[in-house]
Amino acid sequence: MKISRIIVAPHELIHACRTVIANHGRFITMVASDECGREIDRFVVRYIFAHDGKSMLNVVESVLTESNCSYPTLSSMIPAASWAEREAHDLFGIFPEGHPDLRPLVLHDDWPEGVYPLRKDYALREKQERDSFSSWSYPKVEGEGVFEVPVGPIHAGVIEPGHFRFQVMGDSVLHLEAKLFYTHRGIEKRSEGMSVVKGLYLAERICGVCSVSHALSYVQAIEQISETRVPERAIFLRVLFAELERLYNHVGDIGNMCAGIGYAYAVNHGAHLKEQLMQLNDFIVGHRFLRGSIALGGVTEDITEEKLRYIETTLERVKKEFNEIVEQILSHDIVVNRFSNTGILSERIARELSTVGPTARASNYDIDVRRDLPYAAYDQLVFEVPTFMEGDVMARFKQRFLEARQSFQIIEQVINRTPKGDIRVPIGDLIPYSFGIGMTESPRGENVHFVMVGENNTIYRYRVRSAPYANWPAVPICVPGNIIPDFPLINKSFELCYACCDR
Repeated sequence: MKISRIIVAPHELIHACRTVIANHGRFITMVASDECGREIDRFVVRYIFAHDGKSMLNVVESVLTESNCSYPTLSSMIPAASWAEREAHDLFGIFPEGHPDLRPLVLHDDWPEGVYPLRKDYALREKQERDSFSSWSYPKVEGEGVFEVPVGPIHAGVIEPGHFRFQVMGDSVLHLEAKLFYTHRGIEKRSEGMSVVKGLYLAERICGVCSVSHALSYVQAIEQISETRVPERAIFLRVLFAELERLYNHVGDIGNMCAGIGYAYAVNHGAHLKEQLMQLNDFIVGHRFLRGSIALGGVTEDITEEKLRYIETTLERVKKEFNEIVEQILSHDIVVNRFSNTGILSERIARELSTVGPTARASNYDIDVRRDLPYAAYDQLVFEVPTFMEGDVMARFKQRFLEARQSFQIIEQVINRTPKGDIRVPIGDLIPYSFGIGMTESPRGENVHFVMVGENNTIYRYRVRSAPYANWPAVPICVPGNIIPDFPLINKSFELCYACCDR
């Protein structure tokens, strides 16, 4: 994948990005970095755009000085840039002039003002004293009969923390505000100075159920910098691991979506099938979540012909049961009633927020990195990218079902077409202060890893934009107009991870 860099002054950012968009550039993310001391005292902001179908990225860069670390916001032109700009304001103290909502995003209310943890002069192990607690400010709907319902961040189930404020009239939701980043672990800060080898262990632990996707995004960024050519057998095995990860997630999610309506039979059957797939993962690589399967320059272990045939027979059995349970779910009147026309995400909003994955495709936003910016062996395989027009819970359910069917077919092709040969090569030299961008299609959508290396094969700046990070802003938009009991159903239909959003 080719990266084209466009370096402009801060006041030229808007014009440069507008030009890229006019040439069909799709906004991916914004990366801020503190590069003080490398050349001059400076910060850098980089807006990244993809040219789908051309295997090319545009990176629009601008340098900010210590004395004037502000730049014009792009959030009015690119709504999806809003979160990234707010995050950069929180963690670096750089200021997007004209931003309509600079409330803290990552940092919580007891974090002291003027302390920016991603600046190079902030010590990683420094114990941060907390400031006095201030209340969270958020828009409210006021009027007779309007009440507020707070939910979380600690929930009744064994799930990750997130705080939601509903403004309601009766059961009808008028407005929803979400506050996340309770699971922020400082992964990007922790990576600074770490060897690129150890960085892989960090990457595959960003999210429990997307270990392969995050690891693959990371190693592709490093391999891009080092111009490493991965062996053919390894790139096919990478596809195998990625699709097995997609499969157990989609199968489990289809069952779990039914928990929102109390359909226990479907929930348990989905869990049963997911367990079979996770036991298969353990048999293949020794880990239920496929952790440790991806390596710099290839994969960690070869897969024998015996194991490939075992995968084939196991998936034939699971596929049959999976098709049967989905047919039963879709024939249930309550499922049809509760899923249809619930939690609608329009195509316009899906595009404006640069949503990704099944969320985007269920709203007729037809993007998929495997096809549009192919990596590993995807350009040698035949598969379809299904989409739906409706953008409701039912569309997101069916989207996962059809995508799982595609994964079965892709894995079958990999089993029959994987060539013989090496599975790993040493990576090439890493030029200090060069960067790479790795992108993969996780079960939740497009994961993007930006890695800039420093001296002695270490990490200088690491930025992760996960699929949930791209999709979370869409959730509160889909809830108003529905009733409170629909929220668990809507939320589950997006199936967004908190940990890999928060990092």
